[in-house]
Amino acid sequence: MREEILSLKNQAISQIHLAKTAEELEEIRINYLGRSGKLTQLFKNLSSEQIDEKKLNGLLLNEAKATLTTSIASRKNSLKESARDWFDPTIPGIKPTIGHLHLITQAIDEIAKTFIQIGFVRVRYPEVEWDWFAFEGLNMPKDHPARDEWETFFITSAPDPKFGQMVLTPHTSSGQIREMKRVKIPPIRMINIAKCYRRQIDTSHVPMFHQFEGLVVDKDISIVNLKGTLDYFARNFFGKERITRLRPFHFQFTEPSFEVDVSCGICRGRGCKLCKEGWLELGGAGMVHPTVLKNGGVDPDKYSGFAFGWGVERTFMMKAGLSIPDIRLLYSSDLRFLKQF
Repeated sequence: MREEILSLKNQAISQIHLAKTAEELEEIRINYLGRSGKLTQLFKNLSSEQIDEKKLNGLLLNEAKATLTTSIASRKNSLKESARDWFDPTIPGIKPTIGHLHLITQAIDEIAKTFIQIGFVRVRYPEVEWDWFAFEGLNMPKDHPARDEWETFFITSAPDPKFGQMVLTPHTSSGQIREMKRVKIPPIRMINIAKCYRRQIDTSHVPMFHQFEGLVVDKDISIVNLKGTLDYFARNFFGKERITRLRPFHFQFTEPSFEVDVSCGICRGRGCKLCKEGWLELGGAGMVHPTVLKNGGVDPDKYSGFAFGWGVERTFMMKAGLSIPDIRLLYSSDLRFLKQF
């Protein structure tokens, strides 16, 4: 039987090399390896042989079968005619891994689009700022706590005779003065989104963060305009059921000043563990102080305005469906966290 096995194997290999089409190869496979094939018949004849012969011939038959199977597959791949039959063009390809924008970038884009829809224009101003634009021009006296070196990053450089020391922008409010000086004559509808820097770090603060600053200056601007703008943003960014409320507060650059709260997306204003009596604190807002208007070159007797400034990270963390206990997670490099967004 050994000679017959080798003979059939060599005969089949020769026919495989001479085959021109996939159909011919299929005929060869059936002729030798099919249910009634020549090698298949030899497998059936093993039962009548002695044990030693059966083992040896069984190994030879398995090796011959494996060789023919491999040869047929290899020949199919080499034939142009069979290539089209062998490849199924309807099978989906393997998509490469593609990254996405960071979740803070996504939040910034969404915030900007929301305000642009109601006539705001996005602007950008320096991250390294003069003391006068960051504090003095915003009606902050020299002894104000925010100007302390424990709150602000000061740049080691010679101070400017007019604008004072250089600082890393502690808030986007410095853009208010620059925007009024740029436009000169209102109306102004500004949204300024930028990096800010403060010497704070804990579960709710990071030394570098993002703020968005809104400024509207025109004739007959009132608190009603401010409240309407804030409610529009809350409904479009947080959800249709969300609303805002204003609480009296104090900021040097606005009068009157308010803290802005948004209704809790979990309890719908009824009160829960996440919120405080149904409300979540967003940030500050108010009517632009007359001194700030003057410093920006705008006549406070003719024009009025409102402003608001909130942290992008804090605002993003208040979106419905998110549960982010630590703001520092937003800047984590852990892919298990980032892939969720």
